[in-house]
Amino acid sequence: MDMDNEVLRAIRERRSIRKYRPEQIKDEELQAVLEAGTWAPSGMGYQNSYICAVQDKETCDKIRRLNGEVLGNPEADPYYGAPTIILVFSKSDWHNTVKDGSLVLGTMLLAASTIGLGGCWINRCEEVFASEGGKALLGKLKVPEGYEAVGSMSLGYPASPARAPRPRKEDYFRVIK
Repeated sequence: MDMDNEVLRAIRERRSIRKYRPEQIKDEELQAVLEAGTWAPSGMGYQNSYICAVQDKETCDKIRRLNGEVLGNPEADPYYGAPTIILVFSKSDWHNTVKDGSLVLGTMLLAASTIGLGGCWINRCEEVFASEGGKALLGKLKVPEGYEAVGSMSLGYPASPARAPRPRKEDYFRVIK
């Protein structure tokens, strides 16, 4: 068995990207990333997450502003200029809501990296969609009733090469036999 295969290399090489080129990604690239998210593990295999990719500039700008407001700076761009924002919601009444949605985001970030796209997990999504402005967006995003925001990510073409990874900390894991 190969202990250094393409999946393990992709995991090691993925980096959070915080600067993007302005051009929109190709439809087939977006589809590949979204489909990867649908294959993420989910509790009991229930697939209780809902993924919404936003490429409409006006809607992206509104999400940026709302996230910036939660951050304390409405002029900030917490999505680093990415042309695509992906939002993940999961069923509110499901005990694995955060876990399932997080796995969807992590899987999409890894998939994006393997096809030459950059992505970055963006926090504060829960607060954004708990706000009045965020609640008003839910209908436009066609988020099903009974779903709550788990997280979001920026997505686009990296504007520069990713920086080198930090060394892994010692004692990161332990094996008990």
